[in-house]
Amino acid sequence: MKLRWPVNGDAEAREQGTVPNDTHSRLIRDQFTRQAMPFSTASPITDAVALQMIVDAAAPGPADTLLDVACGGGIVVCAFAPHVQQATGIDMTPAMLDRARALAAEKQVVNVGWREGDVTALPYPDGAFTIVVTRFAVHHFPDPSAVIHEMVRVCAPGGRVVVVDTCASPDPVKAAEFNRLEKLRDPSHIRALSLAELQGLFDRAGLGEPRVAFSELRDEVRNLLARSFPNPGDEAEIVDMFTASAENDSLGIPVRRDGERIEYAYPVAILAARRH
Repeated sequence: MKLRWPVNGDAEAREQGTVPNDTHSRLIRDQFTRQAMPFSTASPITDAVALQMIVDAAAPGPADTLLDVACGGGIVVCAFAPHVQQATGIDMTPAMLDRARALAAEKQVVNVGWREGDVTALPYPDGAFTIVVTRFAVHHFPDPSAVIHEMVRVCAPGGRVVVVDTCASPDPVKAAEFNRLEKLRDPSHIRALSLAELQGLFDRAGLGEPRVAFSELRDEVRNLLARSFPNPGDEAEIVDMFTASAENDSLGIPVRRDGERIEYAYPVAILAARRH
């Protein structure tokens, strides 16, 4: 079975390639079993200001019930827990869910729950949650549109759907180079979408135009590589690609070099809409 990319035009979709579900699932579990601790504790990922922006986008209240799709180490669930009645995270990687349980215990939040499962077929009834969110996961989905439709299905009428992800340049050449870099850095990466493509996911799911806010994942390349697990030999090419982009903007993201120090900032879009 071929998996369509959520981009404009069937010809373009076919050109993007395919990843069998079973193969990709193994890549995800392999990468995020190893990344469970370094990813979940990295300062750009746990940044309180960025997390508050996501909470603000969802406008939670004490009667709300939240689902975080592809919840990873539970950071978003725990950020929402003080503001909602119940917060639930679902993920396919047991090691990430173990980290999520540990984080909840560290933060002493009790109104949380965790489930291992497939985000393309969420094991919940229609309208089960009033807030459905996903963060830093869309670029791992072989079929992002299918996941967003599932998120909408389990969101109650009047509820909020929030999608947070890195976004690629609107320039297709720079976007392709950025995605090549990310695929080298994390073999489970599929494709970071442009802002227009992320907005298009909402339109196709019947949500209309989302409200959009922006943040950044800003760090040094050496720190990024310390929490990444590229294939042997690829790390040097990744550094070379960042170095080149500091001169020619080939990645379409902010990159600055100061001697041996290379700093980057991945653009992040926070999109939110109500389910009518």
